[in-house]
Amino acid sequence: MTVSKIWVFAEASDGSVSSTTLEMLAKASELADTVECVTAAGADVAGELGAHGASKVFTVAGTEGKLLGPVVSGAIAAAVEAGNVPDAILLATSYDGRDVAGRLSVKLDAPVITNVADLAERDGALVGTEPVFGGTTNVLTKFTGTGVGIFLVRPKSFAAAEEPSGSAAATEELTAGDLGNTASATVTNRFVEEQTGPSLADAAVVVAGGRGLGESEKFQMIEDLAKALGGAPGASRAIVDAGWVPYSYQVGQTGKVVKPTVYIAAGISGATQHLVGMKGSKNIIAVNKDAEAPIFSIADLGIVGDVNKVLPALLEALQSR
Repeated sequence: MTVSKIWVFAEASDGSVSSTTLEMLAKASELADTVECVTAAGADVAGELGAHGASKVFTVAGTEGKLLGPVVSGAIAAAVEAGNVPDAILLATSYDGRDVAGRLSVKLDAPVITNVADLAERDGALVGTEPVFGGTTNVLTKFTGTGVGIFLVRPKSFAAAEEPSGSAAATEELTAGDLGNTASATVTNRFVEEQTGPSLADAAVVVAGGRGLGESEKFQMIEDLAKALGGAPGASRAIVDAGWVPYSYQVGQTGKVVKPTVYIAAGISGATQHLVGMKGSKNIIAVNKDAEAPIFSIADLGIVGDVNKVLPALLEALQSR
């Protein structure tokens, strides 16, 4: 047995496909002969999805103004029950991805492998790699029964294709049929957080601050340095919990997973929960006055010093260029 067909739940916003969707498409293209997408974003994204490896895009009807979970899961389940059965379905670990996966698990009577950081084929089956115990250990998990395998994939687990070479995918509409009360909830409004510069998840440079800053007002240095470097500011869980910055800034196991070209950890000791979210960065620079701080164990460059002295000097040097 080999993996012949994988479906990817494709998420998009403002006509642009999410970065995690493109990452899953790249991995799916490595593993399966056929890669197809299911999306609530409409046929407009078929070009981008096709360029990244999808041969067909199933657009789900009836999602306008609705929660995506009930409608998308109902449409996928109806297609599977009609005989269009993929070997696996990949979904991002996002709000919509988790909602669709949970509902789909019930509809198809299929388990879900969550927190997947890697996928590989072994003896004709897909095996997911899942970090456990705060990312200190990896376990390999696979489905032993028959039916569709459902995988929830962590962002930044794979690299998206840098030079897409495909063409626009063919489209086909899926309908969910009668969903009863499960589809009665409506979306009345959406809140889009304002931001300037690149998003934290996609920035090439991330400057993150932690408790070592001393007080909330000092986080402005993190903002200023990130802006000077054309990057995005981030934070440890400790200062998010303390109310210094919003949750959207948090990097770590319960926040965002980032893999920038440069990650600067300023005043962050390096708790395991934080390391899980940033240890895949290409170049890690740590600034901490504690020479024994765990962050130095993974840093490419470590500066032992007071962050409140190091960062102003760095900002001054950048501004004088």
